[in-house]
Amino acid sequence: MALVGLGLIGGSVGLAARERLGAEVVGFDPDPEVRAKALERGVVDAVVDEPGDFPREVDVAVIAAPIAGLARHVAEACAFFAGAVVTDVGSTKAALVAGHPRDPYIGGHPLAGAEVAGVEHARGDLFAGATWYLTPRPDSEGILLERLHRFVTGLGAVPTIIDASDHDRLMAAFSHVPHVVANAMVAQATRALGGEAIPVVGPSFRDATRVAGANPPLWAGIYDANRDAVLAGLDATIALLTEARDLLARDDTHATEAWQAEAQRQRRALLDVGMTGGELTEIRRVVPNRPGVVADLALTLSRAGINIHDMTLSPQPDFRSGEVALWVAEEHHARARSLVDEVLSQS
Repeated sequence: MALVGLGLIGGSVGLAARERLGAEVVGFDPDPEVRAKALERGVVDAVVDEPGDFPREVDVAVIAAPIAGLARHVAEACAFFAGAVVTDVGSTKAALVAGHPRDPYIGGHPLAGAEVAGVEHARGDLFAGATWYLTPRPDSEGILLERLHRFVTGLGAVPTIIDASDHDRLMAAFSHVPHVVANAMVAQATRALGGEAIPVVGPSFRDATRVAGANPPLWAGIYDANRDAVLAGLDATIALLTEARDLLARDDTHATEAWQAEAQRQRRALLDVGMTGGELTEIRRVVPNRPGVVADLALTLSRAGINIHDMTLSPQPDFRSGEVALWVAEEHHARARSLVDEVLSQS
């Protein structure tokens, strides 16, 4: 595999690929000191001084560069590597996916990280059990999607296929807007304090503002890349805060208690949400050999809240069709089978 960017996430991808998959990893980072550290730590088998020095034939190319340079690096990788699936680890996807039609690019985003940075903190177990979003286009090649799905599984993560726009909307709701709100909470508390000495703060404030001010260069790039979804999320948050203010101003204890209880119920439901659960069961079907059929199946199941835990593709002797096997949670089997048959009936 080729690895562009040797920081915490890229370095951890390299370590996991070498340790868990026995992969041969060739890496690049613009900082020669980082390249040397990556070699010293065993993150990569070899490094190149320039991206053009990579071997052209690799199975997977992972772009772990800063978000501002992702589009350029992805475009260069798509043009350079022969037969590879090209992916990235950035936290916004829609613009990247839209910018690379018909390319061997499939977006990726592991929900993993740490409060430290740099290749010196890379860990081979960083992705163990972590959700790793994959955002294929409807016409993405099935063989490349299968390869990337298997690669992510091999790193110890749980690949979860999702539409790129849905990904960015959900990331705004569950990650990006909470960061903005945490920053605002810190600013509000600071202004409320005035010139007084800072008191000992309670756990509620510490927990709610843990992410405030996190990695300014990284988060400035994320806000820019997902601006529309973040702004929509902030508008919705402001509206909810206005509703909460009006409720509290009414001096209605019963209504306030009900509001608090509903928040408790909704939080519990959100934390319990998952597209996994139970034993896995197999769905096996013959599919036409046309671009996008496997991606179409995966995205259809994703929209129904059904995750594909594993997949295999086997071509038929005439290469006009192939057999796809999908493994889903047993509780989702009947619904998944119905959706698969519905998609294939329209092919």
